[in-house]
Amino acid sequence: MNVKITGIGSYIPSEIAKNEQFGNHHFYNEDGTRFGQENETIIEKFKAITGIAERRYIPKNLSTSDIASFAAENAIKSAGVDKETLDYIIVAHNYGDVKHGSVQSDTVPSIATRVKHNLKIQNPTCVGYDVLFGCPGWIEGMIQAYAFIKAGIAKKCLVVGAEALSRVVDPHDRDSMIYSDGAGAAVVEATDEAGGILTHFSATYAFEEAHFIFFGESNNLEKKDNRRYIKMYGRKIYEFALNHVPDAMKTCLDKSGMDIDEVKKIFIHQANEKMDEAIVTRFYKLYGKTPPEKIMPMSIDKLGNSSVATVPTLYDLVLNGELKGHSIQKGDVVIFASVGAGMNINAIVYKV
Repeated sequence: MNVKITGIGSYIPSEIAKNEQFGNHHFYNEDGTRFGQENETIIEKFKAITGIAERRYIPKNLSTSDIASFAAENAIKSAGVDKETLDYIIVAHNYGDVKHGSVQSDTVPSIATRVKHNLKIQNPTCVGYDVLFGCPGWIEGMIQAYAFIKAGIAKKCLVVGAEALSRVVDPHDRDSMIYSDGAGAAVVEATDEAGGILTHFSATYAFEEAHFIFFGESNNLEKKDNRRYIKMYGRKIYEFALNHVPDAMKTCLDKSGMDIDEVKKIFIHQANEKMDEAIVTRFYKLYGKTPPEKIMPMSIDKLGNSSVATVPTLYDLVLNGELKGHSIQKGDVVIFASVGAGMNINAIVYKV
C-alpha cells in the first residue's frame, strides 16, 4: 500500500499589493528609532534580497478558515472524491482566524472544525484538528496523514495549509513586506498505485533557536498599541536554514534510496529567494554537484511568503501547468521541504 496525493487545490487572493504600496510607511528599528534610509532604498534592497515584487492579501470579509475552505473544495474536486468519505481534515496554520480590524485571534473552534462546517460534511467520524508547526505545517500535516494511513487508522485525508499573515504584520517593520495570504490543500489516499510518499524527515531545534520567530510589540514604540505582531531575527533564520535544511533534505533523500540525479523538482518553502537558492546549492554540493537548471520553481516574486500555503500552492501551480517553464510528469521524483518557527524543519521525498 502506498500513500499518494490524489487531488490538489489552492486559493490565491485577488488583491495584489505591490512593493510601491509601502512607499508611505514609516519604518522603525527594533529599538524604536526611525530607520535611517529612504523608503525607496529600503524597497529596492528588499526586492534584491527576497525576490518579492508583490504579494496577495485577502478581502476584509474573509478570514483564514474561509480561504482554507476554498482550497479544500478545490482539492476535493480535483481528487473526485466524496467529501463524506474523508477520515481526517488536518489544517496547518499559525494565527487562527484574525478578523479584519480585530486585535484578537480566534482559534475556538479549531480552523479544521470550521473548514468541515464550511464544506458541510455531516460524517462525525471525519475528524478535524489543527497543526501549529510554523511554516513547515502543511508538510508536517502530510507526514501525519501518511502515518495515519500506513497505520490503518485512515484511508483518506485532507491536508490544508492556510494563513492570512496580512492580519498579523507590523506596518512599521520592514519585514512586513515579506508576508502574504493564501491557502493550499491536498487529498491524500491509500492506493495500490506505485509511488507516493517515499520517505520523510522532521526536526525541531529549540535549545537556542526557539524564539527566532515570535510575537512581539510594534517597532513604533511611541504608538500606544496593545497588539502583538509576527517578528523574526532574519539573519539568524537565514544562517539556521543554510546550516540545517540541506542536511535534512539529504537525510530524507538518502533514506528513500533515490539518486540525486532522479530528483526533477524541489518544492521549497517560499520565504526568501536568495535563501532558497543558497539552500538548494548547498544541498547539491553535499553530493558534489551543482543544481540543474529549473530544479526549483519559485512563486515568491508574485505571491510573497504565505507561510504554510506556499508549498501546496506552488505544487498546484506546477502540476496544473500554471507556472511558466515548469512541469512534472507521472513517475517524477520531487522533494517538498520547509523551515520555520519552532525552529522546525521537514522534508518529504515524493514520487508523482
